[in-house]
Amino acid sequence: MRGPIEGLEPLVAPVFYCFTQVREELAHYTEGLTTEQVWRQMNALPALGFHLRHIAGSLDRLMTYLMEGEISAEQITYLKSEGAPGASLDELLAGVDAAFAKAEGQLRTIKAADIHAPRYIGRKRLPTSVLGLLVHIAEHTQRHLGQSITTAKLVRA
Repeated sequence: MRGPIEGLEPLVAPVFYCFTQVREELAHYTEGLTTEQVWRQMNALPALGFHLRHIAGSLDRLMTYLMEGEISAEQITYLKSEGAPGASLDELLAGVDAAFAKAEGQLRTIKAADIHAPRYIGRKRLPTSVLGLLVHIAEHTQRHLGQSITTAKLVRA
């Protein structure tokens, strides 16, 4: 509950609030983790590094659909590499922040008249709307935040 964001369509604002919360909680719960901890595999669970890359990559892909684009070869390559270990925590968090900043710029272009406009996801062109994608972006990002927090706690234990 952070109040209105000037110049932003009110139905888009919750996505910005989501991004703010994710930035804050990732910084808090991952502080001090080593690269080894970020990529530690806990049983069958994906590593924290995967979740951080996936937050950035899935957001980029969903924003492509929101902006009525098609997924690029570079986005497919990124998707296939989301679980590849190596990047440091700082690099991964910078990637999340950069994805949020890019999305925030794109989200600022959405007008009230566009909220119910149709959108399509994936090769199967699953039907949704601008509002449907906004909700999915926020909930998917929050889902991976929760998994990131749990994984960070596990690798510290």
